[in-house]
Amino acid sequence: MADKKAQLTIDGKTLEFPVYSGTVGPDVIDVRSLTAEGYFTYDPGFVSTAACESAITYIDGGKGVLLHRGYPIEQLAEKASFLETCHLLLFGELPTAEEKAKFEDTITHHTMVHDQLSDFFHGFRRDSHPMAIMCGVVGALSAFYHDSLDINDPRHREVSAYRLIAKMPTIAAMVYKYSIGQPFMYPKNELGYSENFLHMMFNTPCEEKPINPVIARAMDKIFLLHADHEQNASTSTVRLAGSTGANPFACIAAGIAALWGPAHGGANEAVLKMLDEIGSYDKIPEFIDKAKDKDDPFRLMGFGHRVYKSYDPRAVEMKKCCDEVLAELGLEDDPQLKMAMELEKIALEDEYFVKRNLYPNVDFYSGIILKALGIPTEMFTVIFATGRTPGWIAHWHEMIGGNNRIGRPRQLYTGEKARDLK
Repeated sequence: MADKKAQLTIDGKTLEFPVYSGTVGPDVIDVRSLTAEGYFTYDPGFVSTAACESAITYIDGGKGVLLHRGYPIEQLAEKASFLETCHLLLFGELPTAEEKAKFEDTITHHTMVHDQLSDFFHGFRRDSHPMAIMCGVVGALSAFYHDSLDINDPRHREVSAYRLIAKMPTIAAMVYKYSIGQPFMYPKNELGYSENFLHMMFNTPCEEKPINPVIARAMDKIFLLHADHEQNASTSTVRLAGSTGANPFACIAAGIAALWGPAHGGANEAVLKMLDEIGSYDKIPEFIDKAKDKDDPFRLMGFGHRVYKSYDPRAVEMKKCCDEVLAELGLEDDPQLKMAMELEKIALEDEYFVKRNLYPNVDFYSGIILKALGIPTEMFTVIFATGRTPGWIAHWHEMIGGNNRIGRPRQLYTGEKARDLK
C-alpha cells in the first residue's frame, strides 16, 4: 500500500501516482499508470529508475554503506567466509553451524564438471580472451544439466544455484590452464572453496604444493567483497534475461558478457594497464599532473567510484588484505607494486584527490593482489565473475520466485515518421 501520493501536471491535467517507501533509502514513485495517459518516462542508464523490488543488497553511496541482507560488508569481511556470504545472499540468513557444514559439503560435491565439458575448450584458440571462453562454457552448462532447468520448481532453482557457485571456480581455473597449455586439475574435496580454486590454478599433476593460508584467505576475501553490488549493469542483465524465462545458466552467461565490458568488470584490469602506462616510479609526478589536467585524456584508474561519493567500504577491507599478501610474499619492493603504493599515498594525502573523494577503490587493491599472486590481467574479470555469481543467482532466484514480468523498456523515438516507399 502506498504511503503517500505524488502529483504531476501535464497540459493542465493533474495525475496522481502512489509513492512507496522501502526499509531504508529513497522513496519511489510508481509511474506504471503513466503509459495509459500516453506518456513514458525518460531515464537513460536507468539511474533514477527502480526496476524491481529487492531485499538482498542495499547501498548508500553518499555515506559509503553496503549491506547484504542488513549486514555491513565490513562485518562480513571480518567475520564471515565467502560461502557463508553465499548462503546469506541466497537464503536471507547466515547459516548455523549445522547449515554451514551442510552447505559447504553440498558445494564441495558439485565442484567437478562433466568430463565432456573439457572438449568445449579445444574449440577455442589458446590466445582467446578468458571471458570469451567463460561466456561460452557457462552457457553450455544447460546442455549437460537437464535435470534442474524447470525455473518454476524451487528445488530445481536451488540445485542450479549450487551447481553454478560450485563449478564457476573450476571453470575459471580451466580457462587459465587452457591458456597456458597445462592440463586441467580436478578439484579436491578436502580443500575449501578458495583453496580449491588456487590448487586448480597453480598446481599440476606433476607437482602439488600446499596452498598458503594467507593467500587462500585473500582470495576468499576477494570473492566475498565482489559477491553482490545491488542492481548494477550485469545483475540487471541477469534479471532482464531471466524475466524471459531463460534457464539460469543462460542468464549467468548473459551476466558474464555484461561484466566483460571495461566500464564494469574490467576496472581492476585497467589499474594494471595504467601502471604499465606510467612505466616507472620516477614518472609518477608527471602522471599525477596529467590526471589533474581536465584537458588531458589520462585518468587514474582504481580511484573514486560512480556509486560511492565517499570511501568505498569494500576498499577498507581489501587494503588490509593487500598489505598482508605483499608482506607474506615479500613483494614490497616489486617496481610496479611500489608505484601502486605511491599512488595510494598521494591519493590519500593530496588535497586535489581528497577534496574530490578520489580514494582508492576495491578494484585498485584487488588488482594489486591478483598481480602479486601472478595471475594474468586477462583473468581478473573471470575471477570477478566467479565472486559475483552468488549475487547474480540470488537476484535471479528472487525475481523468479516473486511477481516476475518480462522486461520491456520503452524509448524516445527520434527516427523518421511513417513514409511511403516510392
